[in-house]
Amino acid sequence: MIAQGGAIDNTLPSPEDFIVNAGELDNEPVDPQSLSIEGDNASSISSYDYQSRVTELRLKYRRSETDTGSSEYQIAGISERINYLTEHMRTNPKDFSTRRGLVALVNKRRRLLNYLFTENVQRYAELVNALGIRHKAPSRVQSREDQYGRFPGPKDPMKYKNKLPKTE
Repeated sequence: MIAQGGAIDNTLPSPEDFIVNAGELDNEPVDPQSLSIEGDNASSISSYDYQSRVTELRLKYRRSETDTGSSEYQIAGISERINYLTEHMRTNPKDFSTRRGLVALVNKRRRLLNYLFTENVQRYAELVNALGIRHKAPSRVQSREDQYGRFPGPKDPMKYKNKLPKTE
């Protein structure tokens, strides 16, 4: 500090000039979780815990040392992210942008599981059981006759001639 005469004043500022820390006003100890961004929810996990769990799952389900693109690797990472975002949605139900991202991730994981089912049913079953995912395996795509054959056709077939499937 500089005094009026231009000399440097080395005295400490008065105690009321210091910033008061949280909890000092009430003389109560400060709970570190009460200062977290996520609020008072004790069941929420930190971003470090989330990242370490994602890394652990990806290491467990990768197929080789350099694997970053296999279905198992992607599904494991996406599943952990879905769990994290689901917990976030429980504490923040009005966060619509997170809800939109969560739905997109669930759909992406579903598509990857469908692909894995078509490639290798055994690996699909092992992964779904290990991660605890509820997923209905894709069914066989039915032809138009298989799907609608039990219904009667139109009364006047010439009226709907261009809409009927071609029979050869």
